[in-house]
Amino acid sequence: MIDSKIIKTNKIYIPNVSRETLKELGEYSQSILSTNKKINLISSTTEKSINTRHIYDSAQTIEFIDKNDIKVCTDLGSGAGLPSIVLGILMKSKKQGFKLIFYEKSYHKSNFLKEMVEKFKLEAKVYQKNIFEEKNLVTDVIICRAFKPLPVIFDIATKNFKNFKYIVMYLGKSGNKILKEVSTKWKFDIEEMKSLTSDESSVVKISNLKKKYE
Repeated sequence: MIDSKIIKTNKIYIPNVSRETLKELGEYSQSILSTNKKINLISSTTEKSINTRHIYDSAQTIEFIDKNDIKVCTDLGSGAGLPSIVLGILMKSKKQGFKLIFYEKSYHKSNFLKEMVEKFKLEAKVYQKNIFEEKNLVTDVIICRAFKPLPVIFDIATKNFKNFKYIVMYLGKSGNKILKEVSTKWKFDIEEMKSLTSDESSVVKISNLKKKYE
C-alpha cells in the first residue's frame, strides 16, 4: 500500500496526490516485483522495502523536475524505470506535454519499460540503445539513479548531449568526497536535497557544467 503522507520532499509534500496516482504507483511496484522473478530489475534484498527504497526514493526527484521550463527528461541506464516511471506517474496530472526519454541497452529491461509506459499512458520514448554511442542529444534534464560514477555521467552529459539545462542524480555516503574530487577537473553549480529515505544519501541538481581544462 502506498502512503501519500510519505511521498514528500524536504520542502513540501507532493500536493494533491490522487487515489488514482497512488493506485498506479502501487501497480508499478507490483509490476517490478513480479518481473523481478524473471529479470533482475532491483536487488532481491530490497524487494520487501520496495516502496521506501525505490518508489518514495524516486518520488523525491519531483522537487527538481516540477518546474515551468522543464518539458523533457532523459533517463540514462533506465533499468526498472527508477526514478523516471515514478516521476512520469506523478507528473501526468500536473503538467501536459511532459515527456520522458529512456536509454536502456538491455532488451528485456527496455521491453519492461515499454510495457510500463503503455500501462500508465505516459508520454515517453524508450530507446534500446547504449547511451555511450549516441551523439548530439537534446533534453531539458538528464536524470539517473545507480547508473555510473559521477565523472562518467559528467562525460556523457558534455560529450553525448548537445544541449541540456541540468543533471539530477543521487549521491551516497561518499558524495561529498566524490564532489570534491570531481571539482578539481569540473566547474559546476550544485543544489543538494537530503534524502528522506536514507540518512546517507542526497539528491543533487548539477547545472552550468563545464570542464576546467580542455
